[in-house]
Amino acid sequence: MHGYGGKRTALVLSAGGARAAYEVGVLKALSQLRRSPASNPFPLLCGVSGGALNAAILALAAENFTSAVEGLEAFWLALRSSDVYRVDAFGVAASGARWLAGLVGGWMFGKGPEAFLDNRPLRRHLAQSLDFSRLEPAIAAHSLHALAITCSGYGSGQCVSFFQGRADLDPWHRPQRGGAHVSLNVDHVMASMAIPFLFPAVRLHREYFGDGVMRELAPLSPAIHLGADRVLVISTGPMASREGDRNPAQGHPSLAETAGHLLAGIYVDSLSADLERMQQLNRLLTCLPAERRGEAGLALREIDLLVIEPSQRLDHLALAHLQSLAWPLRRLLSGIGLGKGSDGAFASYLLFEPSYIRALIDLGYRDAMVRREELAAFMRLEVT
Repeated sequence: MHGYGGKRTALVLSAGGARAAYEVGVLKALSQLRRSPASNPFPLLCGVSGGALNAAILALAAENFTSAVEGLEAFWLALRSSDVYRVDAFGVAASGARWLAGLVGGWMFGKGPEAFLDNRPLRRHLAQSLDFSRLEPAIAAHSLHALAITCSGYGSGQCVSFFQGRADLDPWHRPQRGGAHVSLNVDHVMASMAIPFLFPAVRLHREYFGDGVMRELAPLSPAIHLGADRVLVISTGPMASREGDRNPAQGHPSLAETAGHLLAGIYVDSLSADLERMQQLNRLLTCLPAERRGEAGLALREIDLLVIEPSQRLDHLALAHLQSLAWPLRRLLSGIGLGKGSDGAFASYLLFEPSYIRALIDLGYRDAMVRREELAAFMRLEVT
């Protein structure tokens, strides 16, 4: 299956935590713009972090893209923070106590807390929602070529894209990154969504893995290794403020602001750099005829790229919804400065609440519709 014009199209989803709901709005718009809504326009689905969850849901219903997107939206609109991590008073208090004990006495016992939050509710929720036995039939029916989920290994320091797809797809090995042909399951999604410090790492095979963006130097690499000629990227990173938008410092950054800044850097910088490299390579290849590439032994091809990104910063959007966080969690996080002049970046990853989720979906939908002509041209659609 090669998508449009004989070219294989990939969807790359890279979002952290609750921000992944923005991707749902973009996909909803795309689904409504298509004349053949049932067929899957993305034989290659590549996800990391929250994007891994979205990619998995789409892949498991690849036989009907419209139904898959509708199911994806329904999943997110029904989601609550309590479905992702413990927000009850006892659970939050236990998390706080573990961290306090680890900081005070961890040296004595040789082991500190594994993560800030207890995300066992997410594992239970995904186990009930994701049926990975549907993946192989979708591949056999040519509705899907491959699903790739990227994780970062804590032991090796390697970024590994675990993929399940057609039998003729080969694994790859590059410095600090690679691809492994496996049978995917909920553990791979949990590992890819394991935001550093917030959620615990997950053991896959012989190693513990966490959020794939931590060491993902080339986010477009899995799609290209799997044969993509055309790549749609949905980015959820914050757009940089214009210089004139800078506000005077109101004091030293809180721990919440520092953590939000760190997470934003992890999720945005590598994708932006890889997109820039790919665009430069495309320009170079247009100047080098295919026969010259063959003579030089360069196995390179031009990749059509389109990036959809938020028209407003998601951290600013999150500030309007801070009060929707459960009271025990708000109290715990206020201790590290959340809500005290913070820019909302840290909260934007944790706000799995209906008001914020709906706002993200609506923003993604509007942003895609504003660029509908560009999106239609890229996807070979006819827009009225």
